Amino acid sequence: MFLLLLLLWIIFNGKVTLEILLFGIIICAWLYWFMCKHLGYRADHEIKILKNFHLYIKYFIILTLEIIKANLAVIRLVLSSKKEFEPSLVKFKTDLKSDLGKVILANSITLTPGTFTIQLEDDEYLIHALDKSFGKDLGESIFAKQIRELEAKQ
Repeated sequence: MFLLLLLLWIIFNGKVTLEILLFGIIICAWLYWFMCKHLGYRADHEIKILKNFHLYIKYFIILTLEIIKANLAVIRLVLSSKKEFEPSLVKFKTDLKSDLGKVILANSITLTPGTFTIQLEDDEYLIHALDKSFGKDLGESIFAKQIRELEAKQ
């Protein structure tokens, strides 16, 4: 986190001089200490994230590909003159354990075109799908599988 804060300091300053670098090191060190002391931040959590960084990259790639596929499906549906939309509300439960994992799943569903998370309560999701075909198997989607894998590594 310290290095990320220092990198942001340098980027926001727009240039690197000895004074800017030294002042940035002092400010970032103090900010990192403050985060650890008063905000409950822990360095061991940072190490876990770095060990599993490849899983986060994999999730981002999968999310991007799913967004592209959903965009193409919505375009196909909209441009199809034969088919009528069949909007539907889909309810499903998930076995994700962490609240963060549940929120990431809800946001991933909302980010993909054609679906929108209306409600997330405990383990139950309520999703609006533009078409019935978009709402199939959301509980066992590739997003849920990847989030389970991330939770298992935490």
